[in-house]
Amino acid sequence: MDPYEDGKRKYLSPLDKPKTEPPPPVEALVEMPTVVVEEQEHVADEPLIPVNSLFEHLSELRKQIIKGLTVFILFFIVVFSTINIWFPFVTRGHSLIILGPLEVVKFYMTISTTLAFGLSMPFLVHFLWSFIKPGLKEEESRFLGLYAPIMLVLFLLGIAFGYFVVNPLSYSFLVSIGATNFDVMVSASEYMHFLIMTTVPLGLLFELPIVALFLSAIGVLTAESMKKIRGWSYIAMGVGSAVITPPDFISQLLVLIPMIILYEISIYLVKRIERKQIESTA
Repeated sequence: MDPYEDGKRKYLSPLDKPKTEPPPPVEALVEMPTVVVEEQEHVADEPLIPVNSLFEHLSELRKQIIKGLTVFILFFIVVFSTINIWFPFVTRGHSLIILGPLEVVKFYMTISTTLAFGLSMPFLVHFLWSFIKPGLKEEESRFLGLYAPIMLVLFLLGIAFGYFVVNPLSYSFLVSIGATNFDVMVSASEYMHFLIMTTVPLGLLFELPIVALFLSAIGVLTAESMKKIRGWSYIAMGVGSAVITPPDFISQLLVLIPMIILYEISIYLVKRIERKQIESTA
């Protein structure tokens, strides 16, 4: 019996099959959609900060700086040329010593620069306000425009409080302590440093109510939050008064008491502003 059935099979073995072409890939069977890439116009990369605007701001800043320097130099010339007239009011008749010929010029320059800066400060604040006003938000601009004169008045009150109260009391107290065992001789430069240290920081501290009102206006501070941190605030003010004043208890107490009073006034003002805002929205 023929296992291949008498030659009826077309192929005796799979190896006898003719080789055929491989089937086409699957990708060829799927018609891919034609993608049309549109040419886009080339857009030049724009800088994050416009150059023209930057130059305008720098030009305006330079203009305000020149104005401020001009006012400061004019006041410096006036103060320095009239130093023999107002100098007794600064020294209060205290006997001061000079340790060298160059120290005279140094002292005159320092005290004239300080007074010229203080006298020109209203003008400097106005020039600074003119520069930053276009970049402020409406509520910030309105706030600063309304309270800028009050800020200047509070600064002058702080300077006057330091000059007429803190400086003479602390100076007399410190000199009296030293006079018990020493012949106290105060140099002009040391006296000037002591005078600045007991006046200028107080002028800045008297701005506390305005700072509190500003933070309240932008939603950072509330009267309730100020009450909650009252104890920690008193501690911080005590440390601050010890840092900015001479190392004696009298000076620190004279500075700490006004700071506490100003803090309580700030709470009252912020609470009053919040009450008005609630009534206006009701």
